Amino acid sequence: MAPSAIAPSQDGISGATTPGKQQTRTALKLSGALEQFESRDLTAVIGTEFKNVQLVDWLSAPNSDELLRDLAITISQRNVVVFRRQDALDNDLQKVLVQRLGELSGKPSTSKLHIHPTVNVGATEPVKDKEISVIDSTRGRIIFKGVQDRETVKASNTGAFSRSQKTNPRLTKNLLSDQWHSDITFEPIPSDYAVLRLTTLPRTGGDTMFASGYDVYDRISPPFQKLLEGLTATYGQPKFGKAAAINGYKLYTEERGAPENVGDKLEAIHPVVRTNPVTGWKSIFAVGHHVQHINGVTEQESRSLQDWFLRLIVENHDLQVRVHWENQNDLVIWDNRSTYHAATPDYQGLGTRTGQRAVSLGERPYLDPASISRREDLAAVEGASIALLSLTAPGGDS
Repeated sequence: MAPSAIAPSQDGISGATTPGKQQTRTALKLSGALEQFESRDLTAVIGTEFKNVQLVDWLSAPNSDELLRDLAITISQRNVVVFRRQDALDNDLQKVLVQRLGELSGKPSTSKLHIHPTVNVGATEPVKDKEISVIDSTRGRIIFKGVQDRETVKASNTGAFSRSQKTNPRLTKNLLSDQWHSDITFEPIPSDYAVLRLTTLPRTGGDTMFASGYDVYDRISPPFQKLLEGLTATYGQPKFGKAAAINGYKLYTEERGAPENVGDKLEAIHPVVRTNPVTGWKSIFAVGHHVQHINGVTEQESRSLQDWFLRLIVENHDLQVRVHWENQNDLVIWDNRSTYHAATPDYQGLGTRTGQRAVSLGERPYLDPASISRREDLAAVEGASIALLSLTAPGGDS
């Protein structure tokens, strides 16, 4: 796997970044510690599920660091990993798990667990644990009360929707493709790994979709890849501030898990194409509702690129995987640097869906020009294996 270069620096503008001195980092390799455990790949491209594993055992095992390091690498390579019935894992252990995944795979020592800007919204008493986000559809309606309809009207009037949507604004309510995103990319130091454990399930529905940013990059022709690699984007979440003003609550403006993540200006500049330091693979990063604008191009060009990235996801189901929540305390871990996810809000009237999410913070996003794509790396590994087989086959050179 190719080495990757880390280039963290700040130019004095809140959240903005400029190229810095590059530090080479070699992609991590599996030790084989997880091979003893039963697992299956959910698709050829994305997703792995481990069978009959309790993560609390891995957390306390004598070789815990080796197990969790290989788990972090597996998550980064496969985008998302599923564990069933993690009944012994509570919020505290979930936090320990995701923090150790980041630490053992090389994240900066200043990166801890994220505190969401809306952590205090709707709370009738002080939040007990700011590092746990409670995922609850009813809470989302409280946070954005009065904002969604205003945004819909504004977009319809300004041409932000397509012609068919403007003709019939009700169609906007059916576009669940808008759900695709990576977590907290509006922060200068966004997430590496995230862990979600569902504690209350509806009778049916509420699945979570995941898609590979590696494979989105691989669907693009080399000339366009080079174009995109020269671009940055402004990532932000102004809707949180608008909702706070409308509904009379305050955003959490203290340090949100990293010294850089402070204040109420939820905005950062990151590359459009990002290198995952664990794998050394390139991924399209500028996907989702946190992406405000692709810099250096016109508004029409920016919107066209963002729409194109989204089409590459929704029109290629082979780079997606759908995770069905089968049991209470099923748990999913994904790498936000190269993975998108989308909720499926199809369970109205079928019960409550509640989850506990802990989000680790990683490094400042960067692109290493020397890094390669997932397909390039896998092809090189396959080619090396074929060459080795030819050398060791009967009649071949030794």
